[in-house]
Amino acid sequence: MTPTILCQRDGDIATVILFNPDKLNALNAAMWQRLREVMGELAADSSLRCVIVQGEGGAFAAGGDLDEFRTARATVDLALAYHERVGKALVAIESCPHPTVAAILGPCVGGGLEIACACDLRIAGESARFGAPIMKLGFSMYPGELTGLLRLAGAAVANEILLEGRLLSAAEAYAKGLLTRVVADGEALREAQATAARIAAGAPLVARWHKQWIARLMQDRALSMEEKRASFAFLGTEDYAEGLAAFTAKRPPQFKGR
Repeated sequence: MTPTILCQRDGDIATVILFNPDKLNALNAAMWQRLREVMGELAADSSLRCVIVQGEGGAFAAGGDLDEFRTARATVDLALAYHERVGKALVAIESCPHPTVAAILGPCVGGGLEIACACDLRIAGESARFGAPIMKLGFSMYPGELTGLLRLAGAAVANEILLEGRLLSAAEAYAKGLLTRVVADGEALREAQATAARIAAGAPLVARWHKQWIARLMQDRALSMEEKRASFAFLGTEDYAEGLAAFTAKRPPQFKGR
């Protein structure tokens, strides 16, 4: 079967599947390109409320496809183009306006770890393993790919993962701030779907605004008064009126994203 990125839709939740089961879902150049395209298509779909990212079968992703490295990265120019493609795919996940949930089973290594770090939430099975043992292969992580790991876990954990090259257990990864939750392996996908359902039940505009403001507040500069005023844009939405009406009536709200 041809390695690719699959996308399925169930109501207002989309599931993106890293598909290369013969190689534990390792991503080749075409998959990175397709991942960027799929995330761009989903980002433009205002009817969506959440995106789940998972691997096919019992693995999330075992990194990049090493078989193509000798040719795809044979020169500096080729390597730069290859990893810029990877970096753009990660940015497409990070910048997706819809909340993203990584459902992680098995190895989540190298490029797989980078994808997980680019998601908003990470739900892992207890036997999942995390790391980037590329020091054993003689190459370093491209700076444009390191950003997500560094932002999520900090310099100390990034150093530990990259300098030691060992794989972390799910329990260790959770303790170090890499994961949102750890559940039994058989519950990982179900919990990710339940998480997505809880997100989808909320006001979609609010979810997008929360993502926007969290990203903005991570920047080292003060909010302008215009930005502070913009944070009250919800006052003019139908969903705000619906939320208050539903609370008063003691009924579940029916948000429409407007």
